Amino acid sequence: MPGTSPRLSVDAVTEQGGVIARGLRYVSAWKGKTVVVKFGGSVLDSSRDGTLAQDLVLLKGAGIHPILVHGGGPEITRQLERLGKTSQFVQGLRVTDEETMEVVEMVLAGRANKALVSLIIREGGQAVGLSGKDGQILVARKYQSAVDLGHVGEVHQVHPELLVQLSAQGYIPVVASLGIGEDGTSYNLNADTAAGALAVALGASKFVLLTDVEGVYRDYHGARELISELRAGDVPSLVADGTVSRGMLPKIEAALAALRGGVPSAHIISGAIPHALLVELFTERGIGTMLNP
Repeated sequence: MPGTSPRLSVDAVTEQGGVIARGLRYVSAWKGKTVVVKFGGSVLDSSRDGTLAQDLVLLKGAGIHPILVHGGGPEITRQLERLGKTSQFVQGLRVTDEETMEVVEMVLAGRANKALVSLIIREGGQAVGLSGKDGQILVARKYQSAVDLGHVGEVHQVHPELLVQLSAQGYIPVVASLGIGEDGTSYNLNADTAAGALAVALGASKFVLLTDVEGVYRDYHGARELISELRAGDVPSLVADGTVSRGMLPKIEAALAALRGGVPSAHIISGAIPHALLVELFTERGIGTMLNP
């Protein structure tokens, strides 16, 4: 009949049914569990056209508790440039004086955080925007290095109770990577490290880092090959030979810290791939790099 869809073959129906059945088994096994997702600033600009918000809402609807942690480095750099201020980095960390800290807080707790909250609400979910300062979620202290980095901090304590309460009430918490000192000082935190610390404190079942690459690659007979699964014990040799370097280093370090803290697995995947989060969580092969203890 005109306008009707063509009937699927028996083989196609069987294949689709198998995919749905496997997915539902995964969903059933994940009910009530927590997943911490770190969304990198490098992919934040493209989030409006992506599927992350939809994936988070679907996870919440399936009885899973996602917590989203985000950075916003590129936008911070752009805002500083508009003020005529040049960004300086030492070992990948932004030198953060008083003026820079004001911009960091404005971007992370303001524009970036509320943009992500809006996207989740647009997809039919309920989200609450927070920073690590709220409820002293992320208590920080000054990062110690040979060079004074100003308001750059490292996580000292994590108080996840507010996130647990919000999740239990049906909200998706969206956390900006800011910390607060015991004296009330604001600190700029590495978002990878902050997210990993939260995953440990929340007893998360998975820690997922969404970034602008598909995962960890290595050279294999002159071609780049994605490493699908990586054991923690293999990482030192990959760092030594340069396979893991530059921007991937803090992600790997955060993943390893989460594993040491008891998180069963950590995943590095591309935030640009549609429904990457769902595919990584609910399929056997996944699409990125999974790190195991």
